[in-house]
Amino acid sequence: MRIRLRDVELRDLDAYLAMRCDPVMMAELGGPLPVEGMAAKLERDVSDVASGRAWIKMIDVAGSTAGTVALWSHQDSPQDSHAGAGTGGALISEIGWMVLPRYQGCGLAKSAVRELLDQAAADRRWGAVHAFPAVTNGPSNGICRATGFRLLGERRVEFAGRLIRSNHWVHPAPTEAD
Repeated sequence: MRIRLRDVELRDLDAYLAMRCDPVMMAELGGPLPVEGMAAKLERDVSDVASGRAWIKMIDVAGSTAGTVALWSHQDSPQDSHAGAGTGGALISEIGWMVLPRYQGCGLAKSAVRELLDQAAADRRWGAVHAFPAVTNGPSNGICRATGFRLLGERRVEFAGRLIRSNHWVHPAPTEAD
């Protein structure tokens, strides 16, 4: 299947609800998020894209939304959490992705991650890119392996106020020779 990445838009609320409020989709991330607040989350994401603070892309396949892939920077907290929860840590770039169940297993997430990493390398502002899939999330850890990430070890990280046992992967920053 051929994918197209496009910026998130306010019209993507149904996709946000399907991905973030579904128990199956959120099983590796501590369970579903509440429906309340999802419209505000989408508005913040659209604003972050418009300002250049983040790249939040919807994965489209044949006119349908199949998932999302995102790249953003935040302060890292070496004390077992991330996603802006800590203070004093280094600024890192992080990538994350979700693909709706009916599109899983088709290689869409891997293609989307590769494409966004290629865009980030060409842009050169993101540096090394980190990923933090749950240790039990075999498919996402496989995507990290297949797309050139290097495993640094395990970490407990925060996602939506929940601590998740994750693997810490890093994709190298582009070099001057690239």
